Amino acid sequence: MSSLDWIILLGTLAFIVVWGVWKTRGVSTAQEYLRGTDLRWPTIGLSIMATQASAITFLSVPGQAYEDGMRFVQFYFGLPIAMVIICVVFVPIYYRLNVMTAYAYLEQRFDTKVRVLAALLFMVGRGLAAGISIYAPAIILSSLLGWSLNAMTLLMGSAVILYTVSGGAKAVSQTQKQQMVVILAGILIAAVVIAYRLPDDVSVATATSLAGALGRVNPVDFSFNFDSRYTFWSGITGGLFLALSYFGTDQSQVQRYLGGRSMAESRLGLLFNGILKIPMQFLILFIGVLVFAFYLFERPPVFFNGPTLEAARQSAQGPALAEVEARWASTFDARRDQAVALAAALADDDAAAEAQARAGLLAAQAELDGVRAEAKALIKQAVPAAELKDSDYIFVSFVLKYLPPGLIGLLLAVILSAAMSSTASELNALGSTTVVDLYQRLWRPGASDRHILRASKLFTVFWGLVAMAFAAFAALVDNLIQAVNILGSIFYGVILGIFLVAFFLKWVRATPAFLAALVAQTGVIVLYFVSDIGFLWFNVIGCALVVGAAALLQAVWPGGSPTPAPLEETT
Repeated sequence: MSSLDWIILLGTLAFIVVWGVWKTRGVSTAQEYLRGTDLRWPTIGLSIMATQASAITFLSVPGQAYEDGMRFVQFYFGLPIAMVIICVVFVPIYYRLNVMTAYAYLEQRFDTKVRVLAALLFMVGRGLAAGISIYAPAIILSSLLGWSLNAMTLLMGSAVILYTVSGGAKAVSQTQKQQMVVILAGILIAAVVIAYRLPDDVSVATATSLAGALGRVNPVDFSFNFDSRYTFWSGITGGLFLALSYFGTDQSQVQRYLGGRSMAESRLGLLFNGILKIPMQFLILFIGVLVFAFYLFERPPVFFNGPTLEAARQSAQGPALAEVEARWASTFDARRDQAVALAAALADDDAAAEAQARAGLLAAQAELDGVRAEAKALIKQAVPAAELKDSDYIFVSFVLKYLPPGLIGLLLAVILSAAMSSTASELNALGSTTVVDLYQRLWRPGASDRHILRASKLFTVFWGLVAMAFAAFAALVDNLIQAVNILGSIFYGVILGIFLVAFFLKWVRATPAFLAALVAQTGVIVLYFVSDIGFLWFNVIGCALVVGAAALLQAVWPGGSPTPAPLEETT
């Protein structure tokens, strides 16, 4: 990178951190540290978006669009509906009880064991996801600086731990507002620059048509295919249940709006997120489509993970790989010629020429895919430990090679800002849940405010170390964004089911609800390993299993104490 890139990168990140420390320099109580206070709706809305928009979003989503098209946007179709439901049902209950965490409500509705179970399910799922969130930006800097990936994981994790421990929830929310501004600006600039880098005679509309001819512009799929991960129906149902659980019961999100100045501010922040999230995600996916269209005219590498490709070139498989790369170049030339022909046919509105060029482009793409598969097989022979799924490297490799000085630093600042914001939220939420729902509730109920504040910081450090340990295994997953969403889908449906039973099945008591959650969680895990069901459906299945099993168990459960009435305030 150039000196200008380093100045922009380090200056942007330093400003965000200093701003957060300055704005939260008066935080001295456990409540301010764990929940934050007096936040306005723009801060809440941007903080919610920043928590969800991790570095993984900017690494994996464009690469996913490059390889699979824009189907992933359907994942968010249920989000606006979920925001309305949460505003109507969840938020009033949390405000009325003045809870520190979402799971405190469950003790008032059921008992301690249900509260602890829900908190543990959250901590397992979110703790593992935090590890992937740390690993994602480590990929960038390790490739950029040529450092060990494990060393970068350690460095990134340590930096996030220090940043999170310094100011707690209030610092996280304040800095996320600035981070989200940087992120949104970076997305728009990236889209403009990529469009500008297209050939002079290829418009954005033409580039979109070319990508569409190869199946990359497919934002909506109405087929009833339960094995497909992304369809309209899985998004509007499974995505709805996942969003309900994530924004309604995941402490990393609940914590963002519990610190609102009022219930109205929290609701406005949630609705703000519901309105902007789909357009933002669509644009990030479209960036991946534009990168794909760009590489129709500019030859991409046969494998986007540069260090791994170079290691394979230096191995005994090097000569064979060189021969495959030579065929890759000639096959790319053939595909480029077909893309140029299709672009010309589209410009001339020549239907016959368009059909011929479209068929030729599809055939050339299939041949190019075959050559790439051969290259991957050779790379695997040369570097047996290599991960052959290289989609997470597509966007960052484009940024480093083709963006002008200054913008490289800005885009890296966007990715690292997202990493800081999402991981800080996760660690802060994990620390607060551990302290409030386990440590203070079970072991130190009479601890002083100062003691709880200190314990919160220590548990935040603990979860940071756990996340860093899991980050060492993140390279084993195919796609980071999918890995995070799969982890969420395995646990979130069950957690949501517990809350829905608490809200709507007033006759169900604690023990049936507890056993139902255990049965449902076991069932979801078994289904994940033995079936090919798209992961979004696990949110529906897990939730339905909890609700159904709880009602059934309560019907046959002998005796039992009546359901405790909610208290006016809890912690």
